[in-house]
Amino acid sequence: MTTRQIRSYRPRMPTLPRPTASYDLTGRTALVTGAASGIGRATAVLLATAGAHVHCADRDEEGLAETAALAAEAGGAGTTVHPLDVTDRASVRAAVRAAGPLDIAAAIAGIMHTSSVLETADEDLDRVLDVNFKGVLRTCQEAARSMIAAGRPGSIVTMASGAVDAAQPGLLCYSAAKAAVVQLTKTLATETGPHGIRVNAVAPGWIRTPMTGRHSPEAQEQTEAAMIRMSPLRRVGEPQDIAQAVLYLASDASSFMTGQILRPNGGVSMPW
Repeated sequence: MTTRQIRSYRPRMPTLPRPTASYDLTGRTALVTGAASGIGRATAVLLATAGAHVHCADRDEEGLAETAALAAEAGGAGTTVHPLDVTDRASVRAAVRAAGPLDIAAAIAGIMHTSSVLETADEDLDRVLDVNFKGVLRTCQEAARSMIAAGRPGSIVTMASGAVDAAQPGLLCYSAAKAAVVQLTKTLATETGPHGIRVNAVAPGWIRTPMTGRHSPEAQEQTEAAMIRMSPLRRVGEPQDIAQAVLYLASDASSFMTGQILRPNGGVSMPW
C-alpha cells in the first residue's frame, strides 16, 4: 500500500444493530437462581420482559410463584418455576435439565452471615461457602455443560459483591465466598471461551433487598445513611439496578466481554 493510499484509507464502519436489538432475548432460555426475591426476582422479571423464557429457581416456592406472576404482569415472554436447593448437586442438575439447553444462566442465590473473625465457627463458614460459593460453582458447572452439549454459545453471570474490594468487619464468611466467586468467574471464562460461552460477574454495592434488610429498622436506617454518605450518587441501590447489569452481561450488547467484574455500586469503591 502506497503512502497516498494509506492517507486516503478510511476504515469501513460495520453495520450496527439498533441499540434495543442488542438487548433482545427473544427465543432464548434463561435460568435464574435465587429468583424468589430481591436481585434474583428483579433479574428474572427483567430477562422475561426482554423476551427470554425464564426458569425461576429457588427454595422458596411461594416466592417463586410471586415472581412468575410479576413477570406475567410485566408482559414477560414466559416463566417456569423450579424448586431448587443450590447446596444439592442433584437438585441443581435436575433444574438445568428441566430447563433444556440454556442460553443464559444467572447464579444469584446467596445468603448473608455476620460474625467477627474470632467468633466465626466452622459450621458458619461451611454453610456460607456451601451456598455462596459451591452453590454458584454447581450452577455454573451444570449450565456450562448444558451449553457445551447443545453446541450453542451462552452467557453465565455470577453474583460477586462489593465486599471483595474492601475489608469489612463481620463479613469474613460472606466476603471470602464472594472472592472465590470472582476467581471462579475468571477461571471458567478462560476454559469455556473456546466454546463461545462468556462468563462475567456483577459485584453490587449496598442494595435494598430482604437480605440486607434483615436487621431492625433502626439499624437498617443507620447502615443506609452511612452508605449514602459514601456514595458520590448519594443513594443506595435497588434490585432493578443490578438486574439491568445482569441483562447487559446476558445480552449481545456485551458480546466481547468475558472474565470481567461489573461493579454497579454507586461509586462507593472505584478499583482499577
